[in-house]
Amino acid sequence: MRIPENKAKERGKSINLALSERGLSALRATDLGLDKIILKASVPMHARMVHVGDKQMSQAYSVNGEHINAVDRARLNDLLLDAAEKFENVTIYFDHRLNMIDFDKNVMTIQTGAGDNITTVKHYADLIVGADGAYSRTRGQMMRRMRMDYEQIYIDTGYCELSMPPLIDEQGQAQFALDPNHLHIWPRHTFMLIALPNPDRTFTCTLFMPFEMFDQITTEEKLMDLFTTYFPDAIPLIGQSRLIRDYFTNPRGSLISVKSSPHHLDGRSVIIGDAAHAMVPFYGQGMNCGFEDIEVLHQVLDRHGITPVTTKNQRKLLEKALTDYSNTRVKDAHAICDLAMYNHYEMRSAVTSYRYLARKKIEGWIHLMAPRLVVPLYTMVSFSTLPYSKAIERWHKQNFWLNVVLGTTGLATLTGLTGLLLSKQHNRDIIHSVIESVWKIFK
Repeated sequence: MRIPENKAKERGKSINLALSERGLSALRATDLGLDKIILKASVPMHARMVHVGDKQMSQAYSVNGEHINAVDRARLNDLLLDAAEKFENVTIYFDHRLNMIDFDKNVMTIQTGAGDNITTVKHYADLIVGADGAYSRTRGQMMRRMRMDYEQIYIDTGYCELSMPPLIDEQGQAQFALDPNHLHIWPRHTFMLIALPNPDRTFTCTLFMPFEMFDQITTEEKLMDLFTTYFPDAIPLIGQSRLIRDYFTNPRGSLISVKSSPHHLDGRSVIIGDAAHAMVPFYGQGMNCGFEDIEVLHQVLDRHGITPVTTKNQRKLLEKALTDYSNTRVKDAHAICDLAMYNHYEMRSAVTSYRYLARKKIEGWIHLMAPRLVVPLYTMVSFSTLPYSKAIERWHKQNFWLNVVLGTTGLATLTGLTGLLLSKQHNRDIIHSVIESVWKIFK
């Protein structure tokens, strides 16, 4: 994938990544300086920029100034491959496809080549780690050998990658077409456009829509009608000819959510990343969760005293360690998969709601004044390493008490206003309006 012609083939097939604390923690744990290397190739995003009509609303990710980082997927893969191949005990094979696994011997049968030139090779491993994506062959082989609970869901939304070039200033220098320190969102309830910055001053844009809408937009005129109606400010930034080219050239991607349990087979194999828990991209945690898998797996192996030497006793220790890993990780993986699905609604619709905005403001104020009392869910997920399941559990408890406080405050406000205004007949319309407004916010 580092070869230029292969890079060209992959253009238009990805969604930019958002690197946050969980991913950075795992990168730091390698002691290879990977966190610093990858941050140099990223762009910090301090807030969402919501585009509604001709207005833009900045919604900070944190009241404490914490931020996430936009990373180009291809560049990230390049940097990780560069780091891996520096190790003498690491051999990287390309164009090799897993065919089957004999778990009695822990031997993988792998094929390379195509047509009449297919070659089959066999590799032995003490521990087989399947990091082979949402359509994992490793997981499929494990399921033939064990009772694995498995759930796969496609949502009705697909995506298409678009590109926004830099603006060239009077000095001939490339500049960002939009504020580069924001994740830009054009929410339109059932569909949306997003844009993430790249270090070369471009933005990678992604159009998320129901497949039915994609199927209906079959001509250039229909495409321009859609953008003129819903994303008019994006047209001059992307460019009409580029927009048409990208839309009709780039493939449509599907969005899948995968849950599996357990994540291991005896002491022989374990799945990580999307192979174990693919999620829709709307919380920006897919990569971070995958990286955290590695950190947690190493912590568990260390805790159980696992060494690279294979013995019968070591195999038993490894089985206990992997059981511990599954018991630890499955519930967290399921939690973030569910949360990513929920955030699909928030990004395309709720970010424009007055109730959502008011609640976020109040939650942020309380967190600023009493940081231990209330911690916003986004902060727990993106700016801490608190296990996902515990973050959501705390969020539900906070929500209960926050609703009690907001409800009490709202009731007290209404009671006070009613007492002041009720004596005057002409103020009844004002009372009704205030009640309706407060109810919409605190409902």
